[in-house]
Amino acid sequence: MAKTVTCLFSSDSQASSIVRELAQSGISQGKICLFTASGENRTWDGASNFDESSSGSHHDRVENYLTTNGVPHDDARAYAEGVRRGHALIAVRCDDDEVDRVVDILDDDDVLDLDEQQDAWRSEGWSHQDSGVADLGGTATTSAGVLGTGLTGGGTRDRESLQDDSLYARDRSSDRDEVIPVAEEELHVGKREVSHGRVRIRSHVTERPVQEQVSLKEERVSVERRPVEGTARTGSVNDGDLFRERSIEMEERSEEAVVSKEARVVEEVVVRKDADQRTETISDTVRKTEVEVDDERSAGISRTGTTDKNR
Repeated sequence: MAKTVTCLFSSDSQASSIVRELAQSGISQGKICLFTASGENRTWDGASNFDESSSGSHHDRVENYLTTNGVPHDDARAYAEGVRRGHALIAVRCDDDEVDRVVDILDDDDVLDLDEQQDAWRSEGWSHQDSGVADLGGTATTSAGVLGTGLTGGGTRDRESLQDDSLYARDRSSDRDEVIPVAEEELHVGKREVSHGRVRIRSHVTERPVQEQVSLKEERVSVERRPVEGTARTGSVNDGDLFRERSIEMEERSEEAVVSKEARVVEEVVVRKDADQRTETISDTVRKTEVEVDDERSAGISRTGTTDKNR
């Protein structure tokens, strides 16, 4: 079953670059539709023609072309409004084996989120008329979260959701059933480590001058010659030892300062890391689809409902 992947880009140049990349990847030119505000348009092969000569504005003709060729009217109107505001629309018709390739190429930083854009436009006074969903025949159309496969709201989804959506698209194409998906978000809270900075301790050696006083003793030897007088002089004449050879030695000694150093520990620096546990309450919001049924049928009519368990 053929699928249509649609995406709104912020600029014409970015969209033109994506079109070239699609063609280089093997996507046929006839499967690529492009509409820009500047009028650089490209339409699908075998689809209803884009009537440039028809009355109305350019974006009205864009909306009419998309609706005529199977795009839901609400999405066609939103895309046409995006083209009017200077954006560029790319819509690619692709087979099942081409969907992943097209989605990977269209997943670009300049892709616009259609839901966010519509919210912004409504705040400026733009009116989006809900006109239901057009008959798609055998084609599933991907557009801002309505049907099909591929990009939704300007971003990509995982491959599992693509398969689920293709089943949903076939259900939506039924002649009698209109399906509203009921979705609910779940809040998952995980943990990750973050850095709050680090403590670094470095040691280095410095020098400072010191002074100490010490008392030192120093010896000196002096030689003195003096005359001898009196009896000592006379008595020594007859002394036979006067002519004996003698030798006297006396050593001078002195003290000098000797320096030695001793290292001792005066303080310790201890680095320690402690871990504490704390409980933090995470507050956020989750979305849930609420369905309200307004039954305006006459109270006097009895109706019997059946449920198709195969759906």
